[in-house]
Amino acid sequence: MNWDWSAVADFMPRFWDGVLITLQILVLGSLISFTLGLLWAIGFRAPTRFVRWPVSLITEFIRTTPLLVQLFFLYFVLPEWGVQFSALTTGTIAIGLHYSTYTAQVYRAGIEAVPAGQWEAATALSLPAHRTWIAVILPQALRRITPALGNYVIAMLKDTPLLAAIGVLEMLQESRLESASTFQYTEPLTVIGIAFILIAYPASLLVRALERRLVR
Repeated sequence: MNWDWSAVADFMPRFWDGVLITLQILVLGSLISFTLGLLWAIGFRAPTRFVRWPVSLITEFIRTTPLLVQLFFLYFVLPEWGVQFSALTTGTIAIGLHYSTYTAQVYRAGIEAVPAGQWEAATALSLPAHRTWIAVILPQALRRITPALGNYVIAMLKDTPLLAAIGVLEMLQESRLESASTFQYTEPLTVIGIAFILIAYPASLLVRALERRLVR
């Protein structure tokens, strides 16, 4: 097999376009996942079952449904109800929504691991609910769950190629289009594989560094 460096050079413009789209999906999807996951986790602890039960049913449904099915539903079905977004926006929302149900369970475990005495101390000090969550509970929970949240960020990165099913031009889709036009498959796919490693590995190192900093 001969490695064609000219094919790599020709692929570079499309490659960088795909990288930017992939990183955009990853960053915004992570923000949606972390924010919505926290709201789900708080909903699990709601004092009334009329909140707890719907939250549990919704998150369980989303978590047990394939991401690809959710992508197709948001992209092809919602427009029939008058709700329509671009492919990139739909894909970002879908991946963030899907993984929010997993991060919700991580938050839930972290919150439940906070000693009961911390809740009692906050009650004794007459702290309002929002102050109890922000100043007492969440800082302690985050120290425990940072590695798990980081793992889901990497999982989201590896699932971004699924968004090609609705026309999002992320890294893998760009390589497929390049290969289809040049009939050169080895070089584009190899570059994409290396790119995924170069993004995922530093992310894992960052998570480990953050974990060490939080446990001090």
